[in-house]
Amino acid sequence: MFNACNLQSVPVYLSEMAPAKFRGALNIGFQVAITIGILVANFVNYGTAEIKGGWGWRISLALAGVPALFMTIGSIFLPDTPNSIIERGHHEEAKRMLQKIRGSEEVDAEFGDLIAASEAAKKVQQPWRNMFLPRYRPQLVICSLIPFFQQITGINVIMFYAPVLFKTLGFGDKASLMSAAITGVVIVLGTFVSVATVDKFGRKALFIEGGVQMIICQVSAGHH
Repeated sequence: MFNACNLQSVPVYLSEMAPAKFRGALNIGFQVAITIGILVANFVNYGTAEIKGGWGWRISLALAGVPALFMTIGSIFLPDTPNSIIERGHHEEAKRMLQKIRGSEEVDAEFGDLIAASEAAKKVQQPWRNMFLPRYRPQLVICSLIPFFQQITGINVIMFYAPVLFKTLGFGDKASLMSAAITGVVIVLGTFVSVATVDKFGRKALFIEGGVQMIICQVSAGHH
């Protein structure tokens, strides 16, 4: 649950805090950091499994608690975004925060855009009901089905239970952990490929290409 909250809240926080020209790069960096973190965790698990006595898992669990502790403590000191301050009606405080995070007093244009966006949002009547209007149906279908199919295809099984999955396939303990680490390497490489090609080919092309790969893998797995 904590992980899911981070995956949803961090990109929103980054988007609201970062200058417009850096938002995409920072959110991509967030995704890269996630995949690298998974890879490091896999190698840590492989290394602690080498400890004799079978208590290495305690070290893995304790090490996982270190970044969790940093995140929890660090979040206490994170400032509110100017957007959220504006939504609560504190415009002067929001402007001071925007000046602070931009490192400049010249934020009138950006601050005006934030005010205008907030006012426009407040004028929308019954936003939850509006989502179901026919003109918004394509967006509603896409934003619902993409995460649904992302989860139902089994990515959580691969990400969180890869060692167990490999072990059920007949791998030994060490081989299972190493196979999970190799899977992590592939995920990191795939992330860097997407970072390098997203601006050249566009998000739609990569989305379709990834979907084709997933279909092939699912059909192949079902066949075997």
